[in-house]
Amino acid sequence: MHKFIMCMRRLLLLTFLTFTLPGLKAQDAQKKISESEKGVASYYHDKFEGRKTTTGDVFDNDKFTAASNKIKLGSYVKVTNISNGEVVYVKVNDRMAAGNKRLIDLASIAAKKLDFHKKGITKVKVEVVTEEEGKTGILAQKVIDMQLHKNEL
Repeated sequence: MHKFIMCMRRLLLLTFLTFTLPGLKAQDAQKKISESEKGVASYYHDKFEGRKTTTGDVFDNDKFTAASNKIKLGSYVKVTNISNGEVVYVKVNDRMAAGNKRLIDLASIAAKKLDFHKKGITKVKVEVVTEEEGKTGILAQKVIDMQLHKNEL
């Protein structure tokens, strides 16, 4: 059943993005990704809930946000779990501790979508995407969550 839900989640996200993103020209596709890097992802501890982020937002583990010391604040990124291919879109709105060597620290909701919440860390590929793609991806994730919760009731 878990694999079925994961497959449905991917299918819904792909369908949503296919029909909502405008057609990209070859030159636009090259500009879309200004940065791509592989590294380790972790997720925020619950103790940060309600605290202010570097950008002044109030942190909420149920929002698709992240912290990174290597990615420009305000950037939207596509995070792919290398071990299982799961994808999530988040907005970078915080910084990690100066000595933190991880690439990105995700909100719990994103770690759950990437299916590494119980493990704690995972290897990921992070790609900077356009604001439009990032916002559309986050919206699609929210719609999918609403549909899944509706079907569970």
